[in-house]
Amino acid sequence: MQDMRYGTKARRAAVVAVSAAAVALLATACGPGNDEPSGGGGTAATAAPTVAATATAVPSAKSPAPTKAGTPSTGAATSAAPSGGPTSSGAAAPTCAPAELKVDAHQAKSRPEGTGLGAAIVAFTNASTHPCTLQGFPTVAGAANGSPDHNAPLAVTHTGTAAPVHLAPGGKAWLKLTFVQVQGEADGYCVSGATPVAYPTLVLGLPGGAGAHQVALDDGLFAECDNKVTTTALLATSPS
Repeated sequence: MQDMRYGTKARRAAVVAVSAAAVALLATACGPGNDEPSGGGGTAATAAPTVAATATAVPSAKSPAPTKAGTPSTGAATSAAPSGGPTSSGAAAPTCAPAELKVDAHQAKSRPEGTGLGAAIVAFTNASTHPCTLQGFPTVAGAANGSPDHNAPLAVTHTGTAAPVHLAPGGKAWLKLTFVQVQGEADGYCVSGATPVAYPTLVLGLPGGAGAHQVALDDGLFAECDNKVTTTALLATSPS
């Protein structure tokens, strides 16, 4: 009986010892060392700053990535710049020089009623080896077959709008001249009562330094009344 009592007391003492150890373990786990790394001296408290330091170091290891991504972007923008701008678009063609133009004229299909010329189409051909540009309205003067300096200027009326005409080598620009028509037979007459005039050639002055050009019809004379002419601007397509 004494041995049984002693065994019972021993077992109760062991249970109490185990319970006390469990309480001590729970107290250590719930102590301030886990929540406040700066306080306490336990192993868990010491490990916490190490983990935090490791977590902070991860972004630092990845921080060079944006720098590497940004570098190609800057280089691409720099290399793309020379592909645009004025160098790739090219400069405008200069005004055609007088010596670069060849001129001819023929009677227009659409012209005022009468027995005279009525209207003429004049073509300017770029006879050079490079592009050039013409623009604007001409001055017009009647002349003989001699020097273009000896001429009779005509009163010019403009019709339409002037725009640049770009001529490649061999390209053409056109304009149409419409005169006050001569009426009647033989030498004809002018409705105004003036005397009709016939010129073997005309002198056309082009704007922008393109020069003065003497031109004859491919057949006949430039007959007109009242020393007047209506002219289009230089055109990219031939009028009728």
